[in-house]
Amino acid sequence: MAVVSWKEILLLTGLVVGCYWNSLSCGFVFDDVSAILDNKDLRPSTPIRNLFQNDFWGTPMSEERSHKSYRPLTVLTFRLNYLFSELSAASYHFLNVVLHAVVCVLFLRVCRLFLDNTSSLVAALLFAVHPIHTEAVTGVVGRAELLSSIFLLAAFLAYTKSTGRDHSIVWAPIALTVILVAAATLCKEQGITVVGICCVHEVFVAQGFSLPMLLDTLRQVLQGKDGFPYALLQTLLKFDNPAAVSVIPTRQLTFNYLLPLNAWLLLNPSELCCDWTMGTIPLVESVLDLRNLATLLFYTFLGLLAYYSLRYSHSSSKTVIMALSFIVLPFIPASNLFFPVGFVVAERVLYVPSMGFCVLVAHGFKIISHKGYLKKISWLVIGVLLATHAVKTFKRNWDWESEYTLFTSALKVNKNNAKLWNNVGHALENQNNYDTALRYFLQATRVQPGKKYATRVAPNHLNVYINLANLIRANESRLEEADQLYRQAISMRPDFKQAYISRQEFSLCSSQIGELLLKMNKLSEARDAYLRALELDRTNADLWYNLAIVNIEMKDPSEALKNFNHALELNPRHKLALFNSALLMQESGEPKFWPEANRRFLIYVEEEPEDANGYFNLGMLAMDANENVAAERWMKRAIGLQAGFRSALFNLALLYSQSKREIDALPALDELLRHHPEHIKGLILKGDILMNHKKDTNGAKACFERILSVDPTNVQGKHNLCVVYFEERDLPHAERCLEETLALAPNEEYVKRHLSIVRSKMAAMSSAGQPLTARGETTSAQEEKPLKGVEDREEEVSEGEEEGRGADAVGKGAGNEKNVRKSSTKRLGGVGVDQSESLDSSQSDKRTKGKSTKEISDIEGKRAAALKRLEEIERILSGD
Repeated sequence: MAVVSWKEILLLTGLVVGCYWNSLSCGFVFDDVSAILDNKDLRPSTPIRNLFQNDFWGTPMSEERSHKSYRPLTVLTFRLNYLFSELSAASYHFLNVVLHAVVCVLFLRVCRLFLDNTSSLVAALLFAVHPIHTEAVTGVVGRAELLSSIFLLAAFLAYTKSTGRDHSIVWAPIALTVILVAAATLCKEQGITVVGICCVHEVFVAQGFSLPMLLDTLRQVLQGKDGFPYALLQTLLKFDNPAAVSVIPTRQLTFNYLLPLNAWLLLNPSELCCDWTMGTIPLVESVLDLRNLATLLFYTFLGLLAYYSLRYSHSSSKTVIMALSFIVLPFIPASNLFFPVGFVVAERVLYVPSMGFCVLVAHGFKIISHKGYLKKISWLVIGVLLATHAVKTFKRNWDWESEYTLFTSALKVNKNNAKLWNNVGHALENQNNYDTALRYFLQATRVQPGKKYATRVAPNHLNVYINLANLIRANESRLEEADQLYRQAISMRPDFKQAYISRQEFSLCSSQIGELLLKMNKLSEARDAYLRALELDRTNADLWYNLAIVNIEMKDPSEALKNFNHALELNPRHKLALFNSALLMQESGEPKFWPEANRRFLIYVEEEPEDANGYFNLGMLAMDANENVAAERWMKRAIGLQAGFRSALFNLALLYSQSKREIDALPALDELLRHHPEHIKGLILKGDILMNHKKDTNGAKACFERILSVDPTNVQGKHNLCVVYFEERDLPHAERCLEETLALAPNEEYVKRHLSIVRSKMAAMSSAGQPLTARGETTSAQEEKPLKGVEDREEEVSEGEEEGRGADAVGKGAGNEKNVRKSSTKRLGGVGVDQSESLDSSQSDKRTKGKSTKEISDIEGKRAAALKRLEEIERILSGD
């Protein structure tokens, strides 16, 4: 048995690189988005064990919405890619090219079992360049095919060494085969089919049985003449009832027609398409359909090959039977004949079956090339075939460069697939090319306008109405038109939940929540739409979650909390429900809710360990509960995850100030102002600390002057600057400053009092002949006494206004940064989830206006503290 030489390895590797090097410039498209970009299992913060608990797309296998595709070893390689290059698509494509080269070398080694050196090399070369493989190699998710094929071929090679010269069993290769079969299956489910391939090899190649011999043996057993032959008994010992599939004798004509269609793609891969669903392949609804002739021809040819390979036991028949086993067995799970699968045709599932096809082509080449007059012609045909396939593969790779190029290339092949028109529209929408996108969405509705199957409108057909409505609702003048499209989808299929959901998103789109609802006034209708959807499916956690968001917008927090709890009963780890319900309990001001809110935030950060918002809210809860050590830890964690996290930095500084650690607050404030140099609350707090604790009047003055450069009408910053002038004993400047402050806030009594005190002080000093400006002079200890608090007016907090939780020295204007609620809507059905609004967003949080007893108590406490400060400052201002 000849082995593979280094020259052949280099030849195959060079050919693969030549065909696929341009795939390195492709991005993440189609299924790559869900498997790579949206898959949390790739992130280093996700425990490794999650890979073995979740499906291929990162959804727990135990959840009903899971795809149930269990491929942890494939996801592990994605995670390794992420470890080295995060989301750089080139590294993912590079590893796919390397894996394809490995498959080609292993395939050549397998071919050497049945073909001579030349024919096996031809088979491997054809396999390396075949265009049908572009989806498996250039599409990143196709790595499941590549990895599974590597282990499948390795398992088969190991098994071929399990039979000794005396037909005895060699157990070490069998043990290795079992391990490799398991690995192939953990890369992709079809890996288990190698067991059937090994069975075929054992019976028809290793043991040399033919169909007549098997029938004769069976006859003898039934007649009781002889027992099982020793060789056959050995075979049965190796495979104790392997997974068998009961054959159903009849299937729909369409499913049978898919078999010759797949065979044609291997024979003539000139028109390839990434999506063969919907109208790509019209239904074969009659026995008179001419396409049934293709089905009949396919089965006839396959039957003749099978008869030839089973009837005889020479080397040629063994080659054919092994080629057929590679074609048929791995394709069975995707054939739709024995159980339905999630696709009609998928080119990537032909990756392993194409191995058998390449063996048949090479075997035919071997037979023809041995005939002298056909030798040159056969070599010419093979040369042209390899060259044209290599060029086609290279060109096909460019189709996978982006979603736009992928779907437009598919439309060139098939214009009857509404989903393709829809997907091109989405790609154009992402490029902000809305006019062209609209034309594609409209064409999608024309291609299949609500086509019915079994008196039901397929959801995929209705999605084009939803997507069109989602697009045109961005135009405020077309809101009613968008709503009409949602109504049309609902009327065509009343139980279509996505229509209710999307129509609700239309009403509650987070970017329009302040204006769209006022214009259309449809909150009640949105609530009714969700209740209607819940009548159809009360076990959908997302529907309960979105209904809770509607309740929040309708200012009904108690009902919102009930519906959040419904969502969490159905899905205890529903991330958005965990976050927003905990936030709602935190905002209630009721201490009895805080432990449960804390528990939910903790679960949320387990699910989203890289989301700084979760840790920030844990810190805010700890501050509410006066658990300063925990609050400091959570705030630092949030800042570590999100550099320049405005709210966390300010509240950490505020926490230090409240804990009498003002000096520790300065680094946090410096970091805050480095990222947000115009943060007024941070400037006020920093100025206060510099004035009262660092005795740095110049630094404090710079802070307050910075505030006025940003907001010249800021009364608090202006007044505090006046106090600095007084501390510097510059009474004329302090007087002018207070006059300007009073002009800004003529009704502020404390400004009037302070101005009166300064003028009285100036009059007294003038009468005594003392200078009114004493900069740089040494004053008495009492005169040098710094202010205890820069903010010196009584705090007034009106209903609905944000009040601070901060130190009394900071006052109203320096209240804590508020946490912002997660996005108000969540799309269902795999369409995607809206991203959470940044805590540093300019949009203010929408909160309930009612004040709890604790909040009122806090406000009164702040008023009392402000009055005490006022008295002390006035005493300082009045003193000599």
